[in-house]
Amino acid sequence: MARGNWTRVEEFILMSFSSLPTEIQSLLFLTFLIIYLVTLMGNSLIILVTLADPMLHSPMYIFLNLSFLEIGFNLVIVPKMLGTLLASDTTISFLGCATQMYFSFFFGGAECFLLATMAYDRYVAICSPLHYAVIMNQRTCAKLAIASWFPGFPVATVQTTWLFSFPFCGTNKVNHFFCDSPPVLRLVCADTALFEIYAIVGTILVIMIPCLLILCSYTRIAATVLKIPSAKGKHKAFSTCSSHLLVVSLFYVSLSLIYFWPKSNNSPESKKLLSLSYTVVTPMLNPIIYSLRKNEVKNALGRTFRKKLILNNF
Repeated sequence: MARGNWTRVEEFILMSFSSLPTEIQSLLFLTFLIIYLVTLMGNSLIILVTLADPMLHSPMYIFLNLSFLEIGFNLVIVPKMLGTLLASDTTISFLGCATQMYFSFFFGGAECFLLATMAYDRYVAICSPLHYAVIMNQRTCAKLAIASWFPGFPVATVQTTWLFSFPFCGTNKVNHFFCDSPPVLRLVCADTALFEIYAIVGTILVIMIPCLLILCSYTRIAATVLKIPSAKGKHKAFSTCSSHLLVVSLFYVSLSLIYFWPKSNNSPESKKLLSLSYTVVTPMLNPIIYSLRKNEVKNALGRTFRKKLILNNF
């Protein structure tokens, strides 16, 4: 139904990587499919091993619902992207686009606060080791982990509902591989100044507040570690944070380049590549960097498989 220049949009077209040759798209499909399967298997393995092995039920491993987040993030974005590459199924319904945007905001916001919670855990472990078991008891850890999921709700609900209440006109082509806010906003034919102010403020709050909490935690950690007299002690203290720092760096660098880099310096194609880093690549690397490289998890994997073999023999 058209009314003047306003059009009731019932579906969008995801441009994805349609500008690339078919051969390159096929190669991308195979690459992303492998990454997707590795992500699902790696994160699922971490969840199953953590639940199966009582020795991993220490406070830090309650925060492995990061694996749940990564699986959710992937399920929201990657299957549709693979469809656009393989079958040229580039259409997505109005409701489907809104749903995809909602959950990308929700999972992204939750991950920001979960990473901040993990930083606090490391701060307590290094700066107050004698009180760690009391402060970070399982009940507290469970509350912190669950609370990390809630900030994403208001941001996702308000921003998605507001954006999709605008009228759309002209083209319905979204120049991205998923329904992210900036490319969808370009299709709106109304004054979006107030919405853009809200979007900027909301993004800053969701990204920068956890980032500042992480910086504060690691500033205190660094000050504590520098007071340790032995080099071996310093190395051991820093090694307990290395996995978390890698995860934080991967996530925040790519996210900041997308949402805070000047628009004039970011072509749509470069934004797609940057988006791949936090929507596709980082979820695959997280279980490897954060968990599978830890001796506790490696030992737990060994124990779990040995138990499985013993049970199968009987």
